[in-house]
Amino acid sequence: MVITMNTVDYTNSSSILQIIGDNMESYSKGQRRIAAYILVNYDRAAYMTATRLGKVVGVSESTVVRFALELGFEGYPELQEAIRSFAKRKLTSLQRITIGDERISDNDILTSVMESDIANLKSTMQNLNNAAFKKTVESLLTAKNIYIIGVRSSSSLASFLAFYFSLIFPNVKLINTNTGEVIEQLLWIGSEDVIIGISFPRYSKRTVDAMRFASLRKATCVAITDSDESPIAMFGDHVLVAKNDITSFVDSLVAPMSIINALIVSVGRAKDKEIAKTFEELEGIWDQYDVFEKHS
Repeated sequence: MVITMNTVDYTNSSSILQIIGDNMESYSKGQRRIAAYILVNYDRAAYMTATRLGKVVGVSESTVVRFALELGFEGYPELQEAIRSFAKRKLTSLQRITIGDERISDNDILTSVMESDIANLKSTMQNLNNAAFKKTVESLLTAKNIYIIGVRSSSSLASFLAFYFSLIFPNVKLINTNTGEVIEQLLWIGSEDVIIGISFPRYSKRTVDAMRFASLRKATCVAITDSDESPIAMFGDHVLVAKNDITSFVDSLVAPMSIINALIVSVGRAKDKEIAKTFEELEGIWDQYDVFEKHS
């Protein structure tokens, strides 16, 4: 059995379950087992090795690999990534907890979580679009206003970025997603401005709407997200992809935080003279108003 689906765009991960289901009648007996399991348990299959998936459904690892190849993928990892991309958009917090319990050893949770974060960092570093990063920095340095938005767990990243950018630029606006309409806060955004949208699965509709509105107003849109197929990436003039494979109900924000740190350092280097003057003034203010604890 060979499935011919050359017209299918596998980057559209939302179609992967439909693709698998539509070809059920053409599968071998073993492949039907694989397909049936994935359709019902895609959340778990997304994080299973070929060996593990084969054992669960009662087929060999080679049968799992051939199933991926005959679907048109280069190998099982590519099929797994398509399922994983779909799953990340759909997983509830309860499903995340279940997956985390299966993936993380109770014997050494600290090491397991740290190893997962390290893997996310390595993957991000290997696949980051350096050209998009440089263009982002260039856009920020010439922006009339810089808007930053992140909702839910991404709000911590947005606040961190806004805090440091406000020490470098006089024109930073952190979108308040707790009170007031987001679009109203973008009322005056225009072609000379930059908006940085930060969102990871499950994606915030408010962030997507903000990026769509800013794009219509011709602002330069920067998306910090997990995939080029993310709903905010479609509005991004520059897309910075950070890997954030989950370990539990908690979002892994290590990789996107590293990208944000790099942005802060890059614009800081470009404006080092202004920053030195700013911090010299700030040190005097901090000392005058006893901002920091003084040790005798």
